[in-house]
Formats: sequence, structure tokens, C-alpha cells
Amino acid sequence: LTWLMRIKVVGRGATNYSPTSDPSRHGQAEQDPAVWIEGGVAAIKEAVSQVDDPDRIKAIGVSGQQHGLVALDERNQVIRDAKLWCDTESAAEAKELSQKMGWTMGASFTASKLLWLKRHEPENFAKLHHVLMPKDYFNYWLTGEIVAEASDASGSGYFDVAKRCWDPEAMAVVDPDLCKKVPRLVGFANSIGSGLTASAAAATGLSASAIVSPGGGDNAMSALAAGAVREGVMVMSLGTSGTLFGYSSVPVFDKTG
Repeated sequence: LTWLMRIKVVGRGATNYSPTSDPSRHGQAEQDPAVWIEGGVAAIKEAVSQVDDPDRIKAIGVSGQQHGLVALDERNQVIRDAKLWCDTESAAEAKELSQKMGWTMGASFTASKLLWLKRHEPENFAKLHHVLMPKDYFNYWLTGEIVAEASDASGSGYFDVAKRCWDPEAMAVVDPDLCKKVPRLVGFANSIGSGLTASAAAATGLSASAIVSPGGGDNAMSALAAGAVREGVMVMSLGTSGTLFGYSSVPVFDKTG
């Protein structure tokens, strides 16, 4: 979406793509992150084309599916297709982590996917240098910066919601070196880097000086857009998953998962 500040939506863009999963593998749900870039660029260009002067677009924010595992090597290259939130191949790992951490972790959480990767694809885990969520990978493509923010990080399984920081003890349960591979956290009011890279600006039609916000997880952004910014307002989302969410003035940690 492109917005005219405080007035109206002035452009829309959309595209679709399919998973790259192997149907013979029960519970697998994966996608090539390059598909997100291709689809995102097409959608952005479509939205930008409806704006009279693209230079008037001063900022961009990305939201995306939560929990997914994007594994990068030391050259920041994708090691393998991303395991999506709905991938359940890591059910056994999720059960084990639940017992060790003392709360019920679903197979959707990133931590379970990392432990699955460590056990089932040790050659790929050995290459692991950065662990990203889907929207954080898109932000990396836009800016060249590897960062994360709290709303998405909260779905990892190794984030301290109360302190709003990575949880070193939880990370150590997955792997002793995981703490070295998670992104730097930035606040919701911060921008990422100094704007778009030259290649991202050329591909999207946006100005290289456009501010890139940290964005957020899809449900968190939906809550904001729906007005769930005060206690007593709840939002229900029924789609690929079913969620009920709302605002709280204090951190709430649900041990039931």
C-alpha cells in the first residue's frame, strides 16, 4: 500500500506465489526467500506506479509472516529454503524444547526449526551465520542491514518479552553459539540504516533516501491497523491460522504456547 499522509490510500500492489515444499514430506512447508523478493518488488512497483511523483514516498515499512527460519551463511547468502511458520517437521524438537524450557512451544516457533536443522541437516547448520525472520530478510534486501525488532522476535522461542531482549538461556538450550547468530535488535521508532540500497531503489522505483522502518510481525501490525492500541480492544483473525490478540500495558507470557 502507498499512503498520502493522513488522507487516503493512493496505490495498491499485490502478487501471489506458491510454496516450494516437497509434497512427499509430511509437515514440510518451505519457500525460497528469493520468491518473496520477486513478489515484493512486483507489488511495490505496482503500488508506486499509481503515485504521481514517487519521490513523495518518504518511507517504507514491511510486515510479514512470523516464526519462519531464514538461514544465512557468512556471506549473507541463503543456505536453504526457509522453513515457514506452518512447517511442522520440527514437532519432536518442539516437544523436547517445551520440556526443557518449561512452557509449551509449538512447532511453529523458530527455535524448534533451528534444532531440527541442527539434527537433520548438520551440514547446513554448520554454515549458519545469521538467523532471520522472513520480513527481516526482506529488510536486509532493502537496506543491507541485518536487524530484528521485538514483535517478530517474540515468536522465536528465545526472546525475553518482559525485558525486550534476546534470552541467552533459551538460546543456549538450542545451541551454545546461537547468541552469536541472532540479529541486532532495534526499536520500533528507529529507522534501518540510511535508506534503500542503490539496487533496491532501482528495482522498486523508490527513492534511495526513503526511510525504512523496522516493520513488524503480521499479527502485530494487524492489531495496530485495527485499532487494538488500548486495553479492552481485541482483534480476531481467522485465515491460514486463527489468532485473538489485543493490547496489554504489562508483558503477558502464556506458558500454554
